[in-house]
Amino acid sequence: MGQTQDFPFDIEDVSELLRLRIRRRCTDGVYTDCPFCGDNRGKMKINYAQNVWRCNYCGESGGMLKLYAKAKGITTSEAYREICDAIQNGVCFPISSPLNMKKEKHRKIPQSARAENPVIHQTFTGLLGLLKLSGRHREHLRTVRGLTDEQIDKLGYKSTPPFYLCGKLASQLIAQGYTVEGVPGFYQKDGRWTVNFSTITAGFLIPVRGVDGMIRGCQIRLDVPLKNDNDPPEKEGAKYIWLSSGSKPMGVSSGSPVHFVGDPFARVVYVTEGFLKADVSHCLSGRTFAATAGANNTEPLKLLFSLLAANGTELIVEAEDMDKYRNGQIDAGASKVRRMAQDAGMECRRLTWNPNYKGFDDWQLALKRKTERRAGQMNFKTRFLYGLCDFDAIDDEIAAWHEAPEQTETLEERLGFTNEEQSLLIKGEEETFLKMLLAQRRQQAFRIYQLRLDEEHPTVPFAFGGIETLHKAGFEQPPAAEYNQVYDGILPYIDGEDEQHRLERIFEQYNDNLPDGYPGRSIAPSDVIELYGGEGRRYYYCDTGGFCPVKFSPMLAKPLKQEKE
Repeated sequence: MGQTQDFPFDIEDVSELLRLRIRRRCTDGVYTDCPFCGDNRGKMKINYAQNVWRCNYCGESGGMLKLYAKAKGITTSEAYREICDAIQNGVCFPISSPLNMKKEKHRKIPQSARAENPVIHQTFTGLLGLLKLSGRHREHLRTVRGLTDEQIDKLGYKSTPPFYLCGKLASQLIAQGYTVEGVPGFYQKDGRWTVNFSTITAGFLIPVRGVDGMIRGCQIRLDVPLKNDNDPPEKEGAKYIWLSSGSKPMGVSSGSPVHFVGDPFARVVYVTEGFLKADVSHCLSGRTFAATAGANNTEPLKLLFSLLAANGTELIVEAEDMDKYRNGQIDAGASKVRRMAQDAGMECRRLTWNPNYKGFDDWQLALKRKTERRAGQMNFKTRFLYGLCDFDAIDDEIAAWHEAPEQTETLEERLGFTNEEQSLLIKGEEETFLKMLLAQRRQQAFRIYQLRLDEEHPTVPFAFGGIETLHKAGFEQPPAAEYNQVYDGILPYIDGEDEQHRLERIFEQYNDNLPDGYPGRSIAPSDVIELYGGEGRRYYYCDTGGFCPVKFSPMLAKPLKQEKE
């Protein structure tokens, strides 16, 4: 690796032979699309200086022979012969060719040595002190992310400046005694220091801090995601980029540091992907988080885990997004976290939450904002017929109405009875009144089926996805053999209530605040609900916006394994 004199070619020639699409260049190589995991966001780095490659999404890596051999499905010996044949036949160019001499010239952009961590922290602290957070970005952090002004200010988020101030910012920092050489994002242009901000990378800065609280780098959350010209309209672009200057004169790469927020001596530390996600998760839950830049970018966790173990951390909780259950690459990264934690002498557990929310931060924000349908929002009659209260509770209901400081509804509206029912109640004909009410109550028997996700079946391609995700995975109907039957229950409902409303009530009842004795997960997309009774059996697939009727074979579903006490 790195000894090109032993070969009549280098890794750049290999990447040309494989027609790898270059997305961007850096000082020591290029970033291309990965031919193995299919990701087309330029996550695979080809390092020209060392003749190695690594995909930061799927984690595959190796030397130039492995790159060619793996792409072609052949041995490394066969790869060597094929590459040599290609060079001899002019398919790519040998090291001594004018083209490669031109490439060598391109590689020799002078670079700064990375500054020490305290210097980087001081300079970034100074830079952030010169910047402001725009009202638009603050509003996003408040309303979309759920942060308070105090939390936003403490985390240090700042909006990127306009490009024409970049040189002035660098000059101000130098005049104030800060060192910019060797700090990611800073570089020289026409012999003068500047910082790498631009119009197309406008957004807000997220300081990335180590376990010691010092800033290791900054990430930009882009206002407008970066997309490639040939990307389909529905494809999301890159939302986050590093503030880096690795491809600039006297610049330096950002690297890929781990972000840490919370207590460095915490007994339990959660690990996720994404720095803003970790900050929000910490602020909403109060728990300590470590975050990587990508699900498979786990190598930097080794040093952190050894430090945490020495600090007394006992448990690492893997909290990668819920698509780890349908994306093998994310699941592979999550498995690396578990192995690394165990190697550092700590226990590791996988965290599963309400699958209706992709990230831990999304879930925590939903819990914070969720306005559950309170009993008081239904009239008494509805609550009684739904089985949410006994009839004796009517006295408390009437007393609460009388004692309320303001009357927003009449007593009749609060109770919800018809004139005939009200008349019977006033006359004291309670038995007749109760018979009339109970004649309106119906019962719907139902069963809940959920995908079997365990060590034997860690991922399913349509897990927690809607009906379109099921179809894209190659299934016309949900495959019952992949499911467990997790619950069999009864739902009281009011005569005349349609099935969709019953399904919605089942969804609400078995979500987040789960009833005692219910062994399953919160109902989410990919679950199947069976309604059965005198009208036969009907099966519904939980879609992202409701329920779709489907065909299902319950005999193939397996009972949920009960954990041994």
